[in-house]
Amino acid sequence: MTTMTDATDPEALRKAEWKVRTELAAAYRLVALFGWDDLVFTHLSARVPGPEHHFLINPYGLLFHEITASSLVKVDQDGQVVEAGGLARVNPAGFTIHSAVHMGREDAGAVMHLHAADGVAVSAHRDGLLPLSQTAMLCLDHLSYHDYEGVALNLDERERLIRDLGDKSMMMLRNHGVLTAGRDVAETFTYLYFLMKACEIQVKAQSCGPVYMPSEQAIQTTADQSQNLGMGAKLTWPALLRLLDSKNPGYAV
Repeated sequence: MTTMTDATDPEALRKAEWKVRTELAAAYRLVALFGWDDLVFTHLSARVPGPEHHFLINPYGLLFHEITASSLVKVDQDGQVVEAGGLARVNPAGFTIHSAVHMGREDAGAVMHLHAADGVAVSAHRDGLLPLSQTAMLCLDHLSYHDYEGVALNLDERERLIRDLGDKSMMMLRNHGVLTAGRDVAETFTYLYFLMKACEIQVKAQSCGPVYMPSEQAIQTTADQSQNLGMGAKLTWPALLRLLDSKNPGYAV
């Protein structure tokens, strides 16, 4: 969870960075555990505490279930590697997307982007995410869209991506996947879980035939109730870490 750190105390910064590293490594392994990974592709990133505006991202070549706190690569806003625990390669497309959000949104302590099949399927649907479930209705007020422009290698796209994201916490990258941004790893993963679950439900519901739509009043009521959605991380994140410790420990090294 987000805590205040003394930017003038090197030891406090070191401890704060290690906490972020540990939580981000856990998030990578949780994505793999839920079956949302895509070999070595897609990325989760987190801002490093301190004044340098560095962020952490996965080394290009490791599977998500292999990620550890020390293996994460620290990069600057120009994509230059500042520190690496092993592999120092960073996917240029991942840098484009994640640097856009970290640079454009001061409140974005973490950013998560997936190519999971159900997320891509809904991103490619003409109507995008529909209010077919309570889970989807909790997401809709937090959701924006960005049109596909090709593999994200053009740094000029960053301006358009951050414009389309606006102040939202979730985004459908059309024909591409999903993205979430939050104050810290725990909050961002919570948004990711809700968005992916909504997509999974929609794909299953639409495969069954005609769907039943809730009333506009129900949709609006649920949107009003969703305003503190990210606060659920206070309950879910410790539980997720317990799950991971039982299934795939070893991330905190």
